[in-house]
Order: sequence, then structure tokens, then C-alpha cells
Amino acid sequence: MLNIHTLTLGTYGTNCYIVNDSASKTCCVIDPGYTPEKILDEVNALGLTVEAILLTHGHFDHVGAVAEIAAETDCDVYISAADLSLPPMITNGRLYYTQTYPSTGSFSAAGLTFRVIPTPGHTPGSVCLVCEDVMFSGDTLFCGSCGRTDLPGGNAQQMLASLKTLAALPGNYRVYPGHGSSTELSWEREHNPYMQ
Repeated sequence: MLNIHTLTLGTYGTNCYIVNDSASKTCCVIDPGYTPEKILDEVNALGLTVEAILLTHGHFDHVGAVAEIAAETDCDVYISAADLSLPPMITNGRLYYTQTYPSTGSFSAAGLTFRVIPTPGHTPGSVCLVCEDVMFSGDTLFCGSCGRTDLPGGNAQQMLASLKTLAALPGNYRVYPGHGSSTELSWEREHNPYMQ
């Protein structure tokens, strides 16, 4: 069974997710944007060990705690190769990573399998990560909205195409975004104006 623990951190209220299989004592940390000590305290309180950091994109408010957590835990850090060219002013310096996502398909970390869905628009390398019946959508899809496209590397046409890709996925997913409350893909298909 998939366990998801949410921390909302920093000035921009970035959602950081600690994700693990209930049968495992290892976990993935998705988008650790701020306060590495708070994230690590929560991981320790849960009795878990960080095996990997997974980034939905490279903006500073999603990567701010990466280097410290990686140094403390010696974990892998995954990001899309397409975001490695983002300008330092929006990544808060050089991005730290050890792996890039496969261009298509899935990968495994902490006993979990994640499907990588490239969703450019907010950044060139934005991805949504699907695990079981859950989607971590970063700043691509929000409850009733979508991510901004006016920052360097953003592209409004790509964003709409990415949202169309998500709308066309079969079935339903519980969606955990980079900011704001969780939602369901079926609700977004019907009510989100950017997915029409």
C-alpha cells in the first residue's frame, strides 16, 4: 500500500511529499523545496530512510532542500534532463542531481514503480509522476488551474498540450500537485477550464 505524507513548506507553500510502500522502510521525497531539517525530522519520525529524491521540475521552490538532504542521506536525485538548461536565477544556482528520468516508461525507487509523463509548459522538463493510482503533478496541474508559463522556459502552448495529454489518460488518479490541495483527475477533466 502506498503511504503519502505531505509537508507544505516555505514562502510559496510548496508541497513536499514523503512516499513509501507500507512494506518498506525506504522512501522517496518528492520536491523538497525548503527546510531540509524539517523534512528529515519527518522522515526520521516515520522510521524511514530516504532512497531517492524525485523532482517534478527544477524551480528553486521545489529544489531548495535537495543538496542538504542528499548530503545527509547519500540518496539519488532524479530530474528531467530538459530542465538542466534552466537559468540559475530560477533554480537558485546549479541544480544538484545524480540521475535523469528515462525519456519514456518507468523506473523504480524505494520499492515503488513510477511512470514518467513528460508535461512541458511550466518548464521544458516538467514531469508528472504516476505511482499506482496516484499522480504527482508538480506545477503542471493544480486543483482547478495549471502552472504559470511566463517564466523563462515556460510555454503556454506546451502547457495546454500537456494538460490534454493528462486529460486523455484512461481511468482516474488522485492528483497531488506542487501547490494547493489534492484533487482527482476525473474532477479536473470536467471542471478545470484549462483542460477543456
